[in-house]
Amino acid sequence: MENIKKIDREINKLTKKGEIQKAIEYCQSLLLKEPVNTNIHLRLGDLYLDWHLDIYQAKQYIDEAITEYQKAAEVQIDNGEIYYKIACALYYKGELDKAINYFNIAIEKKADISQCHYMISNCLKKKDRFQDALLHLDIALKHCFLNSSRIHYSKYRLLNALYFKSSKKKFLSYIELILSYLTLPFDKEALKNLKSKVKWFQILPILVKADSYLMNGDIEKAFKCYNSAIDKMPGFSTLYTALGDTYRKTGKLEEAIVEYKMALWIDSLDNSAYAGLVQAYEELGDYDNAIAYYQKYIQIHPNNAVLHSNIANLYFMKGEAQTAVSYYQAAIAINPKPDWTSIVAQTLGYIQQNVIKNTDCAIANYQLANSLTPKEIDVYISLGSAFYDNEDYKNALIVYRRALELEPNNSKIHCNLGYLYWGMGDLDEAIKEYKLSIKFDPMYDIAHNNLGVIYLDDLVQLQDAIDCFNQAIECNPNYALAYYNLGRSYALKNENIEAAKYFQTAMDVNNVTNEIDPQDIKERLNNLFN
Repeated sequence: MENIKKIDREINKLTKKGEIQKAIEYCQSLLLKEPVNTNIHLRLGDLYLDWHLDIYQAKQYIDEAITEYQKAAEVQIDNGEIYYKIACALYYKGELDKAINYFNIAIEKKADISQCHYMISNCLKKKDRFQDALLHLDIALKHCFLNSSRIHYSKYRLLNALYFKSSKKKFLSYIELILSYLTLPFDKEALKNLKSKVKWFQILPILVKADSYLMNGDIEKAFKCYNSAIDKMPGFSTLYTALGDTYRKTGKLEEAIVEYKMALWIDSLDNSAYAGLVQAYEELGDYDNAIAYYQKYIQIHPNNAVLHSNIANLYFMKGEAQTAVSYYQAAIAINPKPDWTSIVAQTLGYIQQNVIKNTDCAIANYQLANSLTPKEIDVYISLGSAFYDNEDYKNALIVYRRALELEPNNSKIHCNLGYLYWGMGDLDEAIKEYKLSIKFDPMYDIAHNNLGVIYLDDLVQLQDAIDCFNQAIECNPNYALAYYNLGRSYALKNENIEAAKYFQTAMDVNNVTNEIDPQDIKERLNNLFN
C-alpha cells in the first residue's frame, strides 16, 4: 500500500508540473518490472486519456488509453470502474455503441450508476436521440445528490433546446441551471470543465484579430487566426463554427462542411453549426444532405416553424411536392407570427393550386392567409385566381372587388378582373377592366396582350389587336406570347412574310422563356406557306 501511495505521489507531482510525458515514461518503466500491476495500468490509461483530452493538445492517445484499461480489466474482470473508464475512452473515440455497451457492463459490475447514465446520455445526444438522453439524465439524478452539476447543466441545455416554446419546460430548464450552479463546488469534473472553459478568454485576442481581418477583407489572415486558435484550444465547438462560417462566406463550401461537422461532434446542440451546415449544403446544391441535417435540427427544435418551412422548400425544389406540403402544414400549425404564417400559407396554396392541382386545398390556404393578413393584396389576387380555376366565378368576383376597395388603382387586380369577365363571356366589362389596368400601369405587358387577344379572337379588330401586341412588346421585348399573337394577327391579314418574321422571333425568344409549346409555333410557321 505504501508503495502505491509513493507511486501516486510521484505521478501527481509530475502531472502538476505539466510533465505528462515524463509521468507516462515513469509508469512504463514501472510496468517493465511489474507488467500485471493493475493500478499502474489504470494510472497510465488515465494519463493517456488526459493528454488526449487536453484542450491545448492536438494529439491522439485514445487507443493507448483503451489498451491500458483493457490490460487492467484482464486482471480485475469484475471491477466496474475499469469498464467505466474503457467506456469513457470509447466515447471520446467516437465508438458510441461500444461505449454504451461498456457503460451498461459497468453498471452491472457496480460502478457509479449516476455517472454511467450521465455518459450514456452524452452518447445518445451524439446519436441525435435527445428524448432518450433526457431519460438517462433523470435516472442519473436519482442516484446522486451533490455530485450532479454536470447532469443538471446537461438537462438544462436539452430542455431549453427541445422545448423552447413551452413556458413550463423553460421554467424547469432554468431550475436545472440554478441547481447546476449550486452543486458545482461538489462536482470535481464540472469544476475541471469550468476551468478549461475559463481559459477560453486566453484566445479572445486571436478571435478579435480574426474579426478585424475579416472586416478588412484579408481572408487568408483570418483563416490563420482561427486555425491558430483551434491549435491552442481544439476542444471548443464555437471555433470550428466560426471557421466554417468564414469558409462558407468565401465560397469554400466543402471546407466549411468539415468544420461545421467537427463543431457538431464536439457539441451536438450547437445551433449555429447546424444553421451553417444546412446553408452550406443548400448552396452546394446537395439537397439530400441539407434535408438530412434539417431533420436532425428539427429533432432538437421540433417547434421551430422556420425549420419546417425551410425543409419544405428543399423538398419542393427536389420535386417532392407532397412531402413539402406536410412540412408547410406543420409550420402553419406551429404558427409563430401572423405575417410569417401568412407567407407560408400562400406558398402552400401556390403549390396546391399550380403543382398538385388541388384548388379546394389551395383556396383554404389562401383564405387562412387572408384571415391572418387581411390587407395583403397579393393574397386576394391568389385567392381570386384559385376561385377562377375552380370555376367559382361568383366568389372570384367578390374577392377581386374586395381587393379593389383596399387598392382601387391596382393594375394587377383590374387585369385579373378583365380575365375573369372574359372567362364569363362579358367582353365589354373585360375590355373596360383591361383598359383600367393599362391606365394605372401603362407598362403592364400582360394587360396589353390580353386586350389584344380579345380584339383578335373575339372581335376580329385586327389593327386594334396589332397595336395592343406592339404595346406589349414595347413594355417587354422578351414576351414570346406577344410575338406569337402578332404573327397570328398578320397571318389573318394574309401578310405571311410579316407573320413568319414574328413567329420566328417568338420561337427564338421562347427558347429562353418557355412560355409556349414550341410545336404550336412550328405548326403556325409551316402552315403559312402550305
